[in-house]
Amino acid sequence: MRNHRDGRGIRLIVAASTALIFLVGCSGGNTSSSSTAGTNTPASSNNTVFGPSQRLGNGNVKTYTTLDGSGNPTEVGLRLTDTALDGLPPTTTPPDVLMLDFPDQASATPFDHVMLNWNPQGHDPVALFGKPHFDFHFDMVDKAAIKAVSPSDPNFVAEADRLPEPKYLPQDYVVPPGASAAAQAVPGMGVHLVDSSDTSLVPGSYDFKQIIISGTWNGKYTFIEPMITREWLLTKPTLEQQALKQPQAYQKTGYYPTNYSVRFDEQAKEYVVTLAGMTMRKAS
Repeated sequence: MRNHRDGRGIRLIVAASTALIFLVGCSGGNTSSSSTAGTNTPASSNNTVFGPSQRLGNGNVKTYTTLDGSGNPTEVGLRLTDTALDGLPPTTTPPDVLMLDFPDQASATPFDHVMLNWNPQGHDPVALFGKPHFDFHFDMVDKAAIKAVSPSDPNFVAEADRLPEPKYLPQDYVVPPGASAAAQAVPGMGVHLVDSSDTSLVPGSYDFKQIIISGTWNGKYTFIEPMITREWLLTKPTLEQQALKQPQAYQKTGYYPTNYSVRFDEQAKEYVVTLAGMTMRKAS
């Protein structure tokens, strides 16, 4: 899988006293369609159903959904085989990304698919996010909507600037100061939001391992994005149930995650990225 920076970014002010503006990239590109397994493949030992598997590095990656005894989703996520972190391209040309479908059993959640980007040289600002890492966009709109986020659309600027009402955004997540939402809009993705309460994003001292970004487009809250370094994953980390900041209200009824975790499954030899603690929320 290959990708490249599209020259877009999120501008972050990471030091209020100096009002420094940085660009945060979360690459875009063309989709890859190399599926190696069918959808809705059940796990053998629990109520987990897998989406189609695709090649990544020397291994593969797939989505999954876990259900409770009543068939309601309790978590969604990704599983990457340990070999997926090897054999990754050192550059990202031509621009490719993986678009990973969820199994049908995830339909009660807001998530449609995961857009996966491998960034072998990191991205701007290098002082913050220069390490090789993965961007995992858990998209809450379909692929057609993602593809339609294009500067060729005469409504591009208006749709970028049309943010959801604040109550529909996770607490503290904002368009970074320094430029309009439209100026920071990313083709094929949307407008990225950062946690304004995160005081760790200081160049020279920030130790990038993992972070959660959120995104919007045309008045909708459209994705949750874990960014995770390859270096940190190789340590086989255990990040247990880190709370996800929640909106005050929801635009669509469904089961939404309340926590996020990353771990290595020793038995399966897989890295697991999970959005869990699914809770039913009514649109309001």
